[in-house]
Amino acid sequence: MSSALLSSGGAFNDALTARQGQTPIDMAELRRYRQGSGAPAATLESVTRQARRLTLHWSDGRTGQFPMMWLRDHCACDQCRHPLTRERLYKLLDDPLWERFDGDDALASFEFDANALTLTWQDGHVSRFDAGWLYQRCPGQELATLLPTPTPWPTHFTPSHVSHADFVDGSDGRSRWANALLRDGLVMLDQGPCELEEVSRIAESIGPMRSTNFGGRFDVRSVPNPNNAAYTAIGLELHTDLPNWRQPPDIQLLYCLENDAEGGESSFADGFAAAETLRAENPEAFRVLSETPIDFRFQDDGHDIAVREPVIDLDGEGRPREIRFNNWIRDTLSLPSDQIEAWYDAYRALWQILRRPEGRVELTLEPGQMVAFDNRRVLHGRNAFDPNTGKRHLQGTYLDLDMLQSHLRVLSR
Repeated sequence: MSSALLSSGGAFNDALTARQGQTPIDMAELRRYRQGSGAPAATLESVTRQARRLTLHWSDGRTGQFPMMWLRDHCACDQCRHPLTRERLYKLLDDPLWERFDGDDALASFEFDANALTLTWQDGHVSRFDAGWLYQRCPGQELATLLPTPTPWPTHFTPSHVSHADFVDGSDGRSRWANALLRDGLVMLDQGPCELEEVSRIAESIGPMRSTNFGGRFDVRSVPNPNNAAYTAIGLELHTDLPNWRQPPDIQLLYCLENDAEGGESSFADGFAAAETLRAENPEAFRVLSETPIDFRFQDDGHDIAVREPVIDLDGEGRPREIRFNNWIRDTLSLPSDQIEAWYDAYRALWQILRRPEGRVELTLEPGQMVAFDNRRVLHGRNAFDPNTGKRHLQGTYLDLDMLQSHLRVLSR
């Protein structure tokens, strides 16, 4: 339909309803964006041209204003997007029409129906858009991420459990596991085999293992001459791993192979929930821990890894984004003397909240059971154990959050 037929009304759109089953226009991405594929059932009803934009109206009442330069930049034809890699080829800097987008003469004409919008530019280039794709990307509308929103734990939180068989055998179990991990920061995998390297196989089904100075996969058990408190039998206070790195590991997997020793119970706490409790109870302590960088450092014969960051890192909207809490590798507190007492007071206030029993998950890992948690959000620890009463052997590794999110997006498709 040309711009001259914009007011043709409902009869035209009714005639197009029968064509709802037509093949969607390929917008050079794998995400679903058409009716019957998770997208809203609204269809494109009318288009209004203005000097620098097109206003689109859908059958459910939504209206979206699309600047001409945005539409040209998002053309998905093979000249503008690589047909195999789907990467953008269009270069706005080299477009001779770019200066004309500020006026009314960059676009020569347009057509639309219930499912598509076709634009012809003054240089003769043709851009076709699927109406469902445009509906999802209406400027000002938040695009669904396909990912769960991280949710602070309520008091007496209980983690979700997924069986190893469900995780391995089907996408539903794996999707439930990944959703729980991204939402809660903690999830359990039950009844797996007691086999060496099973944790590596699970990790690699999602993405490459994240290597650190402890290797790609590590064994948690008591050893002679340890270079880390985890390799002793002592109790471990709640902490996050490797806060001395600029980019600490995101997701930690701990797989239990043996656990016959007395003691060694695992504990977890939601650092985001603790930070929000601190903000509510002691705003000044929250401010100090979120605004004051301190030093974290790990040293052994072959490594000396250090960084200076705050205990609570906030995103652009002031929400907790990362917690760095590890009393063992907190380095010398190098602050001006008039800030030291306030920092210690704030640190103690957060630590006291983390020790509250109603905010902690306490459990005993069983052989064949794996716990996965967000290391930059959820703190973990354990009680001391007696290595003379039995063996305790966990294998662990790390995953990048990007790979976990990617895996869930693929499963959601």
